[in-house]
Amino acid sequence: MSQVPREAAEAILQPSFPVPESAISVEGPDFETDLSLQQLLQSYERIGFQANSLGKAIDIVNRMRKWRLSDEPISPDESDEYMDHNIRERTRCNIFLGYTSNLISSGLRDIIKYLVKHKHVSTIVTTAGGIEEDFIKCLGKTYLADFKMDGADLRKKGMNRIGNLIVPNDNYCRFEDWLLPILDTMLEEQKTTGEVWTPSSFIRRLGKEINNEESVYYWAYKNDIPVFCPALTDGSLGDMIYFHSFRSPGLIIDIVGDIRALNELSRKSKKAGMIILGGGVCKHQIANAMLIRNGADFAVYMNTGQEFDGSDSGAQPDEAVSWGKIRAGAESVKVFADATLVFPLLVAATFARKQLS
Repeated sequence: MSQVPREAAEAILQPSFPVPESAISVEGPDFETDLSLQQLLQSYERIGFQANSLGKAIDIVNRMRKWRLSDEPISPDESDEYMDHNIRERTRCNIFLGYTSNLISSGLRDIIKYLVKHKHVSTIVTTAGGIEEDFIKCLGKTYLADFKMDGADLRKKGMNRIGNLIVPNDNYCRFEDWLLPILDTMLEEQKTTGEVWTPSSFIRRLGKEINNEESVYYWAYKNDIPVFCPALTDGSLGDMIYFHSFRSPGLIIDIVGDIRALNELSRKSKKAGMIILGGGVCKHQIANAMLIRNGADFAVYMNTGQEFDGSDSGAQPDEAVSWGKIRAGAESVKVFADATLVFPLLVAATFARKQLS
């Protein structure tokens, strides 16, 4: 009988180095047992790939929530009684939440509203669509549709497509009817007091005016949570401000006041954590504010962007470490996934844990 060639045996049967005792084996959820939602989400830590990243993100967010004013972390075995109102008021890890506008168009708006309503975040950074679509949803519904609908046909019908969602153009007309009188009042107040508006004070005013508990920014107004939008004019809001500038010129919106406010909030935070859904302006504006304090202590990115083109949207956390936007040694992770798929799971395992356990 011929022997196995030595070269082949050495190539295929090369012995392994000893596996460290600390190594964690891969393991999936056991559906032979009656798993609770929390047990299922906990199993993500050992599945591998992006499930593993989500498991790490859940752990990091829970560490953000459990950091005390004394700079001592609450031990992992302490219960969620520490997340009641009084403890949360004494906790000083400011959580900076960023998201792109499409997520407010989607059903994630309701999850973001939950976080703001219950004061789980310290501040928000988003884009123009992330502001206006919230108010527009208070005036008319957004509907499920299909990614493959014909754009020219939709245009004829006055239907606007956001991915596989549809917003009737009538909703934007209602938005104009609602917004323009508010702009008139804001202009008169500016003339009377001499104080100009910032994007955040502008958004706060709209949150007050909408007076609708379905609105994210109504709750931001009620709970005094600042909302920053550096690209406020990049959308229907910009269109309305443009039209208003011809009819009643003079309204001033000062972005300098807001960059100072955002950076100071970062600088004065004992601990700072970033949760950023998507890329672009909302991602970098928060990360750049972290530079003022020599980097965030915690960071969770969630997007589908890749880093091969050098865009910040797809950059991984370690790139931000090189800029001083995330501290060296900080707890950070990027989850490569559509936020509509995984952010509800993250919130279920963290901020909403008591309600869903």
